Amino acid sequence: MDYKKTVAQRIKQLVELDIETIESLIEIPPKPEMGEFAFPCFQLSKVMRKAPNMIAKDLKEKIEKDGFEKIECFGPYLNFFLDKGAFIKNTVEKILDEGDNYGSSKIGEGKNIVVEYSSPNIAKPFHVGHLFTTVIGNSLYKILSFEGYNCTGINHLGDWGTQFGKLIYAYKNWVDEDALVSEPIKELLRIYVKFHEEADLDPTLNEQAKMYFKKLEDGCDEEVELWTKFRDVSLVEFKKLYETLNVKFDSYAGESFYCDKMDDIIKDIDAKGLLVDSNGAKVVMLDEYNIPPCIIKKSDGATIYATRDLAAATYRKKTYDFHKNIYVVGKDQALHFKQVFTTLKLMGNKWADDCVHVPFGTVRFADKKLSTRKGDVIFLDELLNQAVAKTLEVINEKNPELENKEDVAKKVGIGAIVFTYLKNHRERDIVFNWEEMLSFDGETGPYVQYTYARAKSILRKVEETSKNNETDIELDYNKLNSKEEFELVKQLEGFQKSILFAIDKLEPSMVTRYVIDVAKAFNKFYNQYNISNLKDEADKKAKIKMVEATCQVIKNALGLIGIEVVDRM
Repeated sequence: MDYKKTVAQRIKQLVELDIETIESLIEIPPKPEMGEFAFPCFQLSKVMRKAPNMIAKDLKEKIEKDGFEKIECFGPYLNFFLDKGAFIKNTVEKILDEGDNYGSSKIGEGKNIVVEYSSPNIAKPFHVGHLFTTVIGNSLYKILSFEGYNCTGINHLGDWGTQFGKLIYAYKNWVDEDALVSEPIKELLRIYVKFHEEADLDPTLNEQAKMYFKKLEDGCDEEVELWTKFRDVSLVEFKKLYETLNVKFDSYAGESFYCDKMDDIIKDIDAKGLLVDSNGAKVVMLDEYNIPPCIIKKSDGATIYATRDLAAATYRKKTYDFHKNIYVVGKDQALHFKQVFTTLKLMGNKWADDCVHVPFGTVRFADKKLSTRKGDVIFLDELLNQAVAKTLEVINEKNPELENKEDVAKKVGIGAIVFTYLKNHRERDIVFNWEEMLSFDGETGPYVQYTYARAKSILRKVEETSKNNETDIELDYNKLNSKEEFELVKQLEGFQKSILFAIDKLEPSMVTRYVIDVAKAFNKFYNQYNISNLKDEADKKAKIKMVEATCQVIKNALGLIGIEVVDRM
């Protein structure tokens, strides 16, 4: 039941405002003792020619009160108090009835959405920065799919460009084949860093790199063979990490996939009179939009990633007929996407407005700045292993007899990192703090996972005691009449709203913040009652159902941000 809509419909019966306006005016009171909804009567004052507080009193007398405990006036506000027993009953039963589907409204049915995320550069390490786009995109994919959208997850690999000319030169001159077999990404990084060190001393190496990339573009056998080798060994390593993170893609079509599609795009741009010469390069001028030109071809005739993005967007529209085409890419690429989207629109593509850049911040450890060129990176696999190891230390200290503690440590440790990336607004930078991240207190992944495990523990204890005390007690949700219980169920009822907000803003942190609030509300309830020792069996039975509902919502919410639950910790 949508209680806000019900309030709006009741008011609509008495006033001359449309339902959308009424809904937009309804507020959530600042204090629980003021009810669950409040309607301000100021806007009705001119039409009804009465003071707002008098209008509130009139409405109170006339409005239908069925389903509400009471309706009161607070000055110019008409405040609605839910029938707590009915509200709790309806919410808990809905959660338990819908189970893993609770929270889904299927608003996206019939609409296709493309989500591009992760997209690491091949032959370079998958470092902590890459995890940002990976977990945001993975969460958006899950959230949108949960709400019925037909999603296509694309890993737009960085597998083309002048860096491969550099890598081919480096390979020919400095590669250690044994190291390439044992640790391929680290060896490719080593020779890539060496190229930049040597190029600083001898800039002519950059011209050699450009020559090798041109040969690659022209399809020369040796260069294509080396490039294929770089791509293959990289994908093997990347897919290991994706499996660890439980991240999947529907397509690995990277930049190279669009090489044979760029000529048609360039011809189309030229045919529309958009392509102009600029110092030997071919560009689209965007002066009227206060945007620098979008380079289509460099002066040496080579394409750049803007050309490939234009081809990719066009291909995706033809192939997937998307409702939205989402790019989860760092905020430092905001200008690039403005150039690409504006160029697409100038080409006459109305669907360019359906292309959306979802930016995010940066990641660092204290004052350490990441740089692939300098070799100053933190490998993601090392970070994940460290998180699991540190979590296992905590488990050995707190619960050394725990079964399957290695598996629990993996889920909690990796979950802690994912949670950290998705906890705040995606454009906020992340500074890693191990102690804070792995804490079982506060706004962390382990805190929420521990809350779930704690709730499961209650259910196990009650189940064991009930085996020896089978009683046919009627379920009475009116027993759940405390402030802690009502506030918890209010949180549980708000799950779908948090998902819809997340979709509206393309912001997974709205689900993450929501599940934190659920965990906090549950722990307030948990600290107030020892359920297994309750003498009132009817009260115990109602509370158990509420605990079951809480477990279901936490599981569903964590699942949408890519984190697994654990039953014991």
